Amino acid sequence: MIEVMPEWIEKLEDEDLVFIKNFVLASGSLKEIAKEYDVTYPTVRLRLDRLIQKIKVCDEMDNEPYIALIKKFAVDEKIDFDTAKRLIAEYKKQIGKRGKKI
Repeated sequence: MIEVMPEWIEKLEDEDLVFIKNFVLASGSLKEIAKEYDVTYPTVRLRLDRLIQKIKVCDEMDNEPYIALIKKFAVDEKIDFDTAKRLIAEYKKQIGKRGKKI
């Protein structure tokens, strides 16, 4: 049986995978992770929230090149996730309008 790695895992950076591994080994304790990385609890919480967003975006990638580009910008932190969502929603709305005219 050939096992395929989920696409969202393949798109994460090595640093993210190490964080996930450490998080699991710490039984999900953000306090323990904060101590291990020598940072504050809010810093770890923010890192985890960003990682969750990356996974969601990677997991929901569309075949539409424009949408994929916007999502990549969000994952790479070139734009924030709220802006990405608004751009994608507006794009889909415009595409929908064009589809009705044809």
